[in-house]
Amino acid sequence: MKYLLDTNIFIESKNRYYSFDIAPGFWEWLNRAMTNGDINSIKNVYDELMNGNDKDLLTWINSRKGFFLDIDENTLKYVKDLSTGAGDQHYKQHAMNTFRQSADLFLVAYAKAHGFVVVTLEKPEPNRKSRIKIPEACQHLKVEYCNTFDMMRSLKAKLIL
Repeated sequence: MKYLLDTNIFIESKNRYYSFDIAPGFWEWLNRAMTNGDINSIKNVYDELMNGNDKDLLTWINSRKGFFLDIDENTLKYVKDLSTGAGDQHYKQHAMNTFRQSADLFLVAYAKAHGFVVVTLEKPEPNRKSRIKIPEACQHLKVEYCNTFDMMRSLKAKLIL
């Protein structure tokens, strides 16, 4: 399986479970998994991260630009489907507009077009109509998704001292 990482994976990992000073092994493993082609992300996620103000994370991300894939024609057909079809859930117009401008839309569409599993910390909230979450978009396109821990178990990650 190949995995496509959401913006929140980088931010939450750095700020919570796997800060650079406490868990450098996580970042080493992530780098190795990227090099092996097990995980990627997309340029839209890179752009979101680069708009942040965390210098350490920006330095780490910026030195791995090649890990972030460009959106291609195959992805764009799913972008169109998702940007119109996600409204089937009767989300508020503001939620639809926000989703159409987010990296999330492109992340899920890319995963569908290229057979990736999306990795996110978001959880579905089907009754919430004010925001479209990644799991709901994945469900719409029948894209598999998981969290960081499930991805690490699947790839047999070991963070050993």
